[in-house]
Amino acid sequence: MADPTPVIDDLRAESDELDRLVAELDPEQWARPTPAPGWTVAHQIAHLAWTDHSALLAVTDAGAFQALVEKALTAPGSFVDEGAEEGARLPPAELLSGWRAGRDALERALRAAPPGSRFPWYGPPMSGASLATARLMETWAHSLDVADALGAVRPATDRLRHVARLGVRTRDFAYGVHGLTPPQTEFRVELDGPSGEVWSYGPPDAAQRVTGPALDFCLLVTQRAHRADLALTAEGPDADRWLDLAQAFAGPPGAGRPPTGGER
Repeated sequence: MADPTPVIDDLRAESDELDRLVAELDPEQWARPTPAPGWTVAHQIAHLAWTDHSALLAVTDAGAFQALVEKALTAPGSFVDEGAEEGARLPPAELLSGWRAGRDALERALRAAPPGSRFPWYGPPMSGASLATARLMETWAHSLDVADALGAVRPATDRLRHVARLGVRTRDFAYGVHGLTPPQTEFRVELDGPSGEVWSYGPPDAAQRVTGPALDFCLLVTQRAHRADLALTAEGPDADRWLDLAQAFAGPPGAGRPPTGGER
């Protein structure tokens, strides 16, 4: 049974870093476009606030969360954008305070959840540690979009360990959302973490292998950069195919980002 405390602590740190990016923005900066088509900085924060609220319902009110899922199923291609659009229309101060209150409430709920609890989500039920990991992954990914819009740089930290592990664990899911059958054998994944430590997953003698910087792998599985712009190496046809499909987030396959010729 995984102790959720470390990843909840890292989720708090990741959220706080993003908060520092947006805390003093003026209205013009909130309205700046981000790499996500049609989304401003305000849309990015509104989306995180909306998803934090969904996660809070999953932890505290399964019935209300199920009603939210049923509503989403009536508009599967637009409900995410609609949630972001609704929040982005709020005055920036109200949006910011709501995001802060929501993520604080989610953190308290995750910390208070009984050990071994599992919560519904847009897919299989998840443990508290897995739900916190998913929130950290999404917070980090959307913070990159915000930073890009503001001309800021988010230094990579070892908190990416959680994103990398999620990216590895969602391998079969990525095949499934593309209508493909996952390989039956495990892959070996070896990633160079920001502090120099190597993060390894899977059997050491696996024939199918992926190696490279952990940051690049995390950019790939969150679809924040095109594979052609990343220093990832695949050995074996199945591993090579996976790098074209990988996604760590729930939902249908994303469009991804176009290649930039190595600039990111």
